[in-house]
Amino acid sequence: MSKPNQVRSALFEKPDFIPMTFVINDSCWKSYDQNQLCDLIESHPFLFPDFKRPALPYTPDYALVARKDAPYTDDFGCVWQTTIDGITGCVVKHPLSDLDVLPSYRWPDPDKCMGIGPIDWNSEKVRLEGLRKEGKFAPAGLRHGHTFLQLCDLHGYEDLLCDMVDEDDRLWPMIEGLESFNQAIVDHYLDIGVDQMSYAEDLGMQVGPMISPDLFRKYIKPSYSRLMKKARDKGVLIHMHSDGDIRTLVSDLVEGGVQVINLQDKVNGIDWIADHFAHRTCVELDIDRQDTTLNGTPAQIDEMIADDVKRLSSPDGGLWMIYGLYPQIPIENARALMDAMTRYAFFWS
Repeated sequence: MSKPNQVRSALFEKPDFIPMTFVINDSCWKSYDQNQLCDLIESHPFLFPDFKRPALPYTPDYALVARKDAPYTDDFGCVWQTTIDGITGCVVKHPLSDLDVLPSYRWPDPDKCMGIGPIDWNSEKVRLEGLRKEGKFAPAGLRHGHTFLQLCDLHGYEDLLCDMVDEDDRLWPMIEGLESFNQAIVDHYLDIGVDQMSYAEDLGMQVGPMISPDLFRKYIKPSYSRLMKKARDKGVLIHMHSDGDIRTLVSDLVEGGVQVINLQDKVNGIDWIADHFAHRTCVELDIDRQDTTLNGTPAQIDEMIADDVKRLSSPDGGLWMIYGLYPQIPIENARALMDAMTRYAFFWS
């Protein structure tokens, strides 16, 4: 059986087309005309092959961390709040704000949960084995924010960085306990069999990273490397996502085993991305949501996608593209982006 198209693209083994992903955030169902949104999705079957028009009006099953006026306590004891249905909230209560309580802290059970809600591993096994038997791409991954952001959620961002700078030895048992939980999740997926393991969390801000490269290398990178190694040794594709400016951290990520790097286009710069990755490491380009797709014209959007494809891809592969639609993007721009992603997916075909 041939490898899935995404794997061939990542490994520079001549994919049939450039993998394209278009994600519609749940909050959009309150912001756009629902009939118009359904019509738009149905008119782009390449991007939405499995879409079935729901009964309207439609209310998504919002994620537990994205429900307005419904604070959620996750498996770690972190309390989340949001003000907009569908938009992931922020943690307002940190269960390990005082590291002195760590000896009595009970870590969640990876046999029962992912850290952000329950999981049925038997059902997950059936789902992933079904995909692989059909020759489809079967990705899995840790929850978004698995290590650095989880430490921030447990202890608090400012306190975490201050304690890192102060070299507080009480951090290590927290980091080790978290890594053990994450490794158990990875092991579950490797036992099932997957094509890709994803290690997604945001490390960047609008300018620069949220953690210095030195602190990242000391406290975070070793966990990353160990969590990725077992999957890499089994021949599983290693995927990493981060929002924000991560230019000073990327070399450490790739050294740690990342084979597909998902990063944002404008904040890191297409010139920089092309110089560092084109034709060498597969890029999943996270398409701009702050500039061109928000304020530009459909023609400018088409030009942007065409330029990205020409500069970052080749007939051998090396490029995936992904876009997340959120409220305030003009519907005509969403259509233009869907049109362009469908068209340029077959640029080398």
